[in-house]
Amino acid sequence: MTDSIDADEPMDLLLARQPVFNKSQDVVAYLLLYRNDDNSVTINDHLATSSVILNTYTSICQHGQVRSLPCYLKLTDTTLMAENFPELPKENFILEILGHSEITPELVERVKELGEQGYRLALSDYKPEPKFEPLLNLVHILKLDLRSIGLDALPAVVKHLRPYNLELLADKVETKEEFRQCYELGFALFQGYFLSKPEPVKGKKLGSSKVLLLQMMVELQSPQATAQSVEQIVINDPLLTYRILRVVNSAAFNFPREIESLSHAISLLGFDQIRKWVSLFLVTDTQEKPEELTRSMLVRGRMCELLAEMLGREQPINNFIAGLFSKLDALLDMEMPDLLTQVSLQNDVKAALLNHEGQLGQILEQVCQYESGEFDKMTFLLDKAYYETAYRHSLNWSQQVMTSLSDK
Repeated sequence: MTDSIDADEPMDLLLARQPVFNKSQDVVAYLLLYRNDDNSVTINDHLATSSVILNTYTSICQHGQVRSLPCYLKLTDTTLMAENFPELPKENFILEILGHSEITPELVERVKELGEQGYRLALSDYKPEPKFEPLLNLVHILKLDLRSIGLDALPAVVKHLRPYNLELLADKVETKEEFRQCYELGFALFQGYFLSKPEPVKGKKLGSSKVLLLQMMVELQSPQATAQSVEQIVINDPLLTYRILRVVNSAAFNFPREIESLSHAISLLGFDQIRKWVSLFLVTDTQEKPEELTRSMLVRGRMCELLAEMLGREQPINNFIAGLFSKLDALLDMEMPDLLTQVSLQNDVKAALLNHEGQLGQILEQVCQYESGEFDKMTFLLDKAYYETAYRHSLNWSQQVMTSLSDK
């Protein structure tokens, strides 16, 4: 796997993406976070034209179909006013003007000019201050930071903005309740970590379909386990057998000939890989949750595994499970400590999930920081370019998995 990572096109930027949701909690765009080696945020022709950006960071498997979504691109004042501002594909990028920009007549004229050229424009970190008024008739999307404005003050701000007919984006939405409140106020777009937080249901137990998968996980961890003993458990569920074989025969593995039985798959892949896929089915069997939650779990698990492989850590599969399960509480709406009493996991995996402890927790914490664009908080264990490449590979891999798991 490291060889394929080495072969990927190197990037001189650290890149991550964060989803922007609509009212149905479907992803409609991504915010592109990036930083180069000298810690300054810039945009250049490489970023503007790179096929890596357009093919990976804007590509998504959604409802069984692969499609491209636009990216929000933050622009500094210097970049916005630059004479050599690159011509960006208008269907792929939404230009985001920063709320701390110095709003001069020249900047207002530049924003007007970009709008006339056909660019979609967003203004972030809006506050009800007079300095923003000249931009409200020029931009299309207005981002309101819930942490800065406060929920109590939000209704009055929204009322003031109604005459401008803007698409309102609620930024830093941290809980489902905040999502509901913003939804009722008329917000069209949402950004934040509300999908990653559980809404615990007291006394909730895992359903019967999850029980079978957990039985497989327990068997796979047993020293006495054989391919036949594992197959004997899953053979009681023909649909699950079909789904596992479908994934094993997908582009995620690319075997030269079709795998026809679970025991055959185990003989080729080994118990670690089968344990990985059983874990995957455990988290992808929850239909009522938005696809982005599953997608982000797959990306996190895969990136944890890849970094562990590149660091030469033992049993990288445990890093995959730690990353994958780190949002299992949100997926199942159970508090993590309660959930772990019902899921048979190794102690080091549990320690990583609860407190980011140990080697597993170290990598998990780094991946979480990378995903959120907190690059300055990271203590890099590898050359920075490996992180971006591992993240990009994980995005592509998760898309292959989501496609193979789709019923379409």
